[in-house]
Amino acid sequence: MSVAELPRVAGKLTANAPLAPLVWFKSGGCAQWLFEPKDLDDLQSFLRNLDPATPVMALGLGSNMIVRDGGVPGVVVRLGKAFAKVKHVDATMLDCGGGASGILVSSTARDAAIAGLEFLRSIPGTVGGFVRMNGGAYGSEVKDILVDCDVVLRDGQLAHLTVGELHYSYRHSELPEGAIVVSARFRGKPGEPSAIQAEMDRISESREASQPLRSKTGGSTFKNPDGHKAWQLVDEAGCRGLQIGGAQVSEKHTNFLINTGEASSADIEALGEEVRRRVKAKSGIDLQWEIQRVGEVK
Repeated sequence: MSVAELPRVAGKLTANAPLAPLVWFKSGGCAQWLFEPKDLDDLQSFLRNLDPATPVMALGLGSNMIVRDGGVPGVVVRLGKAFAKVKHVDATMLDCGGGASGILVSSTARDAAIAGLEFLRSIPGTVGGFVRMNGGAYGSEVKDILVDCDVVLRDGQLAHLTVGELHYSYRHSELPEGAIVVSARFRGKPGEPSAIQAEMDRISESREASQPLRSKTGGSTFKNPDGHKAWQLVDEAGCRGLQIGGAQVSEKHTNFLINTGEASSADIEALGEEVRRRVKAKSGIDLQWEIQRVGEVK
């Protein structure tokens, strides 16, 4: 697919764009095309005029994702500064761009004396990813705070979806295939900025103590099965520190995989599958991936 076959854009369109620098694992292949839209109109126009057969995938901070070594066919859309604004609507509600980080959302909530959004401080991602995955931590989930969101569908149409229409379950939504979240409204409750900051600090310290934040990692690897903690099942199956190539199960938190240096995405995914195999053999439980795995095997 040549640039001549693609719709004209006001933003930035890059062929064979390396994705490894854009994801937390720092591994994987290239996007056939990387599109960074200038604004909402640019995104809608591009998708409206793009061949419907061309696959489209949204990329946020790349924190909960393995990009396979063969790269991602079609177009990867990355929302930049135009989609990263956060403003308050009223005393308890924020309007957040799809590209805004959890840190920005929680800090803006604190400054506006809105409590209940502190947990977003601990999720390394963007609003678009939170909404798609029903992101959660420390006892709260996006479904608890989301009012509604605006998404651009694969055909370029702008759609408005309420929290109920997303049919949320654990780390899952029914967001339409190929849809890109461009904004979302989150509702908290009135709070004191100092107390909100104290809760954010507590969450940060807890993460720092328990998770390998200084490593090249992808966040929580497996979903917690009903009545179980994934890390405990992994530990009990003897996988702490287990290594394949440059990929290793974290010694600090066994539900995290880390790239110790030059791991390929194939190493990381193979390690995850070996962990799943050992946990199944030990406990009979099928661990489900929480990390999104995208693209083609090399």
